Order: sequence, then C-alpha cells, then structure tokens
Amino acid sequence: MRVERFIFGSFGTNTYVLSSLPCAGETAEGHVLLVDPACSNPYEQKQLKDYIGSRSVTIIATHGHLDHLWGAAWACREWRTEVLMHEADIPMVEAMAAQYSLFGIDATPQPFPIRPLDLNAPLDEPAGCTLRLIHTPGHTRGGVCLYWEKEQVLLSGDTLFRMGYGRTDLPGGDTGQLINSLRHLFTLPPEVKVYPGHGESTTIAAERRY
Repeated sequence: MRVERFIFGSFGTNTYVLSSLPCAGETAEGHVLLVDPACSNPYEQKQLKDYIGSRSVTIIATHGHLDHLWGAAWACREWRTEVLMHEADIPMVEAMAAQYSLFGIDATPQPFPIRPLDLNAPLDEPAGCTLRLIHTPGHTRGGVCLYWEKEQVLLSGDTLFRMGYGRTDLPGGDTGQLINSLRHLFTLPPEVKVYPGHGESTTIAAERRY
C-alpha cells in the first residue's frame, strides 16, 4: 500500500491518498482512498487531481473541522462522490459557517454530500488492504482513526500527533474522551506507523514513550 501525503491550506493540514498501485500515474485504472481533502485553492486542487488522475475515489474525513474539509466540495464534484464521516460530526459540518466565524474567516462554506460511516462495516480500500475504523472521540465527538492491521498503518487525524495530541478546547472537544481514545490507540502494536492530521509521521512505540 502506498501512502502519499500532501500538506494543504493555512493550517498545514495533511491530506492523504492511499493506493495499492506502486506509484502514481502508471495507469488510469484502480481506486484510491482520499482522506481529509484539505486543498484550499486551485493550485492545491491541481496537485491532487494530477496525482489521482481518473482513478475512482472514496473520500473519508477523520473529523469535521474546517481545515480538513476545505476541498471537500470540490473533490465531491471532481470525482462524483460523497464524504464519509462519523455521524456525530455531521451536525458540525452542516453548521460550517459557525466554524468560519470562530476563526474569523470571511467566506461562505460550500456544502457537499455526506454519508455516515458504518464503523462495523469493513472497507477494503485500496484493493487487498482491509481497513478498520476506530472511533476516537475527544478532539471532536466523531473523530475516527483509520487502521490497516496487515500493513501496520494508522491514520490518526487530529487525535494523535508526533509528540502531541489534539486540542480539546474547541466545540465538541472533551479531554476525558481524548485520554481514553489515546489509551486505546496505545494498545496497537508498537511498530504501527502513525500518519497524523498535522506534522510528521511517528510510531505507536515513540508516542507511548513520549
């Protein structure tokens, strides 16, 4: 499985594209998983489009904060799909204007189609790589992490960072829930590589020590 990272937007948000292909652009066939479409302008959108090409796309949001969804409306139009996210964060997204106001952003958020994630239904994307969704509330009520056990890869959103973890002082945050979520993640094998929503990658072992 190939994990490609793009750093987008003024918040420096990590967008990930996961593919079973050995490298980008080899074929127009195949399927990719797009996690947290944060592309915020035409230049960033072009980077993502050039990488994915005409392959089919499944979009998942790790949570409902605006910086992880700058490009969601564009991506849904581009690949004719919807965003999958935990149902607990859908109201936050439907009231996205309140997030814009909180951060002093003078713009009108674009709506996009959303479908609730079924945490009990395994998704096999990309091909041959079985994904398990882990509900990790604390940063938001509906935060999720994406875990591929065989590949020992975890996309942790804003729950776990390299030498840090998600803030809980924004709407929907809860420190107690976040602590419990981190404890759960720390039960994963130590060699699991962690790709966070901001910053560089790390491992479960490194963050346990931290």
